[in-house]
Amino acid sequence: MKNNYQKTVYACFVGYIVQAIINNFVPLLFITFEKSYHIPMSQITMLITFNFGIQLFVDFLSAKFVDKIGYRISVVLAHVFSATGLICLAILPDLLPNAFTGLLIAVVIYAIGGGLIEVLISPIVESCPTDHKEKTMSLLHSFYCWGHVGVVLISTIFFKIAGIENWKILAVIWALVPIMNSIAFIKVPIASLIADGETGMRIRDLFKNKLFWILMLMMVCAGASEQGVSQWASTFAEKGLGVNKAIGDLAGPMSFAILMGTSRAFYGKFGDKIDLDKFMVGSSILCILSYLCISLSPSPLLSLIGCSICGLSVGIMWPGSFSKAAKSLKTGGTALFALLALAGDVGCGGGPTFVGFISGLASDDLKKGILAGTIFPVLLILGILLLKNENNKTKES
Repeated sequence: MKNNYQKTVYACFVGYIVQAIINNFVPLLFITFEKSYHIPMSQITMLITFNFGIQLFVDFLSAKFVDKIGYRISVVLAHVFSATGLICLAILPDLLPNAFTGLLIAVVIYAIGGGLIEVLISPIVESCPTDHKEKTMSLLHSFYCWGHVGVVLISTIFFKIAGIENWKILAVIWALVPIMNSIAFIKVPIASLIADGETGMRIRDLFKNKLFWILMLMMVCAGASEQGVSQWASTFAEKGLGVNKAIGDLAGPMSFAILMGTSRAFYGKFGDKIDLDKFMVGSSILCILSYLCISLSPSPLLSLIGCSICGLSVGIMWPGSFSKAAKSLKTGGTALFALLALAGDVGCGGGPTFVGFISGLASDDLKKGILAGTIFPVLLILGILLLKNENNKTKES
């Protein structure tokens, strides 16, 4: 691959770090928001729902406008929205009469950036002239995990040194990452996703394709399986297991992210020697076992270990589904990636919301909510098997 495009891939790696900041910084502050602004947990759940809901809405719109305004302008705007939202997070809660309204506006702004990043980064990397694209895609998505680790570790150290009451300063510091990466995307080369002489599939064409709907199911379940535990890990460790915040953040979200990144980096290194279908099915089975460990174990230590194992199990689900989509529908183009991102964000928002809803019905018992979440990896296994069956039929015909 040309050195110029290597810089593009590096910028995309950082783009997923920005996505990790957007999705994982605020959940570390849920208990702080509850205590400082007297916001009930039911409203705090809405921050998750709005974050992924707005990303979902942007995913849908992106299928229409990204090709018209171009990838470069779109990806730069994505970073601008991300930075603006993080800065507003530090300003608006105290500026507006209602703190929750301020938090919600900030979340909406950076969620627009997050939605665009989710749509744009994977196809930009897919368009770069690389060998073994499945490996590159998995490695790309591992940077979301390393970003998640960095967010948790650096935030925990900052809170320990400066005090959690100074979280607004850290929000502004995190905003510097998308600001700097937006400058990088102004300069790096961006190739076309569709080969010369070909046209990308239209949304109506995708809707008529059975493979597309199986892939959409897989993406929903991949997002839900991942975020159903990830978004609640810090709160679960603090409230459900009774450990302090620093230990909860390190043992919950950070260990989850490290093992998720390890899984993706492993496939990024050895993916050409591993059957992706078998790896994804095995990972889904491990995910089911981890959910059962978290929810049914009487030991707090075993529940935390279950959170970590869940990270290892979900690592391949999202990038693996993207890779299978790119291989199954080669002319899917921007519309395919946008709608897959939409489905993933449905899962990312719906998974933790479903877990929170079931927990609320069970007197705020997160274990019961996580137990109900086992439905997502079960459905993912079904999707993988259906996709394999349909692809085999296509080859035979």
